[in-house]
Amino acid sequence: MNEDAVQQDSSMEAPAPAVNGPVAGAERIDSIDKLRGIAVAGILVMNIYAFAMSMTAYQNPLAWGGTEWYNLGTWFFTHIFFDQKFLPIFSMLFGAGLVMMASRAEAKGVKYGGIWYQRSFWLLLIGAAHGYLIWFGDILFHYALFGMLIYPLRNRKPLTLIIIACVVIPIALVFIAGGGKYMQELQTAAVEISALQEAGEELTEVQTAQLEEWAEMSAFVGPPEIAVQKDQDAYTKGYSQIFTHRLPTTAMMQTNALIFLVWRLGGLMILGMALMKLGVLSGERSNLFYKKMMAWCYVFGLPIVLFSAYDLHAHQWDSMYIFSVGGMSNYVGSIVVSLGHVSLFMLIIRSGALSNLMERFAALGRMALTNYLMHSVILTTVFYGYGFGLYGTIPRLWQMGFVIAVVGFQLWFSPIWLKNYRFGPVEWLWRSLTYWKLQPLERSAPA
Repeated sequence: MNEDAVQQDSSMEAPAPAVNGPVAGAERIDSIDKLRGIAVAGILVMNIYAFAMSMTAYQNPLAWGGTEWYNLGTWFFTHIFFDQKFLPIFSMLFGAGLVMMASRAEAKGVKYGGIWYQRSFWLLLIGAAHGYLIWFGDILFHYALFGMLIYPLRNRKPLTLIIIACVVIPIALVFIAGGGKYMQELQTAAVEISALQEAGEELTEVQTAQLEEWAEMSAFVGPPEIAVQKDQDAYTKGYSQIFTHRLPTTAMMQTNALIFLVWRLGGLMILGMALMKLGVLSGERSNLFYKKMMAWCYVFGLPIVLFSAYDLHAHQWDSMYIFSVGGMSNYVGSIVVSLGHVSLFMLIIRSGALSNLMERFAALGRMALTNYLMHSVILTTVFYGYGFGLYGTIPRLWQMGFVIAVVGFQLWFSPIWLKNYRFGPVEWLWRSLTYWKLQPLERSAPA
């Protein structure tokens, strides 16, 4: 998750001097903050599924969450408009932030490379702690890791970056297809090995390793009722049992990301660098440009994701199908639709409509790291056994009520916090670690 370097209000702070330090409030780009806040809220619409019930039900509405028309309707609605639609926006903003901060530092004669890699290192540790200690669905770890990889591209021309992104993003489809085939072969082997084991034959080391690997994989592609029961048993217990259950899941997600996510997230970050240089994410293009971009992206993207929803329904959300060819259409269509979302939100921002709400989203975006982590702290407390223990008890439709409640609270809380403080609390910690010096937090303190 990329944060610009400060949370200062432009009306209260002067531009920063030419020294190593956070970007001054006067240098912030309002549209970036608003888009980031909207993206954080949009991401929660999908993440709520992984907080409230088994991850298996994230993609498969038949596994848990209610099969009534309104619960299935909730799945279709979120799949079409939210699933993988807001994470691309956030990824593009991460790349945009790199371009913005690096160019400003270099314009002041400051070498930014060391700062960026320090920021990324500490974000990596924050993400690892989040994933292993609080919630397995962490994305910060991957953002930090991939952010280190894209830094050398910061000075490339927009067209070059777009070409690189268009080459990199589809590579994951090859790995998805290969991974799907590998899982099918592993499943077949596991069935045969289990039969040998039941017959009393002694297994080889290779066969034992295959069984253990399939046991881990089955949480994602095995029979949904088994995975759901395992998660239900674990997440309704105390913290120690949840921690033990979460460890292999988090480790697998971080490992698989090096194969699958690096192409998508890294490519989207590179695309965001190009869109920042072209003035698309900073709101510098004309209304006509954004209208055309929105129209083309929705005309081409929405049919693809509508097909994705229909296709998954036709295959009854078979896990093995989803993790192979079944996920490809949304993989592609979601990126196109996300660009349509960017255009739509940019038109709203530029028009001045919903100005009060947009300012609140800007505040939410200025402390996006804090708010993202707040999602995990609040919702694991609500749903996990060491908290209120609501895990696996809330139908899919009513989970959206928790999204509205949490985002509504953050839209109220974030502006209040930023009236008194320069940074969100986690942003302050992150920046203090990055510069290895306590940053001024209260607005009354000297800058």
